[in-house]
Amino acid sequence: MEIREYTEFCPEEIIPLYEAVGWTNYVERAGMLEQAYRHSLCVLGAYEDQRLVGIARAVGDGCSIVFIQDIIVLPEYQRRGIGTKLLAAVTDRYSTAYQTELLTDNTEKTKAFYKAAGFMPADELGCLSFIRM
Repeated sequence: MEIREYTEFCPEEIIPLYEAVGWTNYVERAGMLEQAYRHSLCVLGAYEDQRLVGIARAVGDGCSIVFIQDIIVLPEYQRRGIGTKLLAAVTDRYSTAYQTELLTDNTEKTKAFYKAAGFMPADELGCLSFIRM
């Protein structure tokens, strides 16, 4: 498995990743997703024998804030450390950023994953997160 920069948005590769994990909001707005990729701070792909099996996308300025927007691994490739490697590649790249944030599902699985990677819920820092959609 190789982690490398994902430079050309290819809907035939990206859309199936989002479909496989049920992120239909992005699938239904493929044009928005393409623009989001083009304006991202960093997009890294995980490749197995030249097949894209996972993606990590970060937005922000890279100095004061890095927001990890997407981490997706095809279900049949999950539990192999690919998500961990993608997350580490992003956090290593921006290791001097003041804060790295993300917003994720409130499940025990995701909590355990991000806590194991050194993240903590905002409320444990005395912070509160707000979102407007």
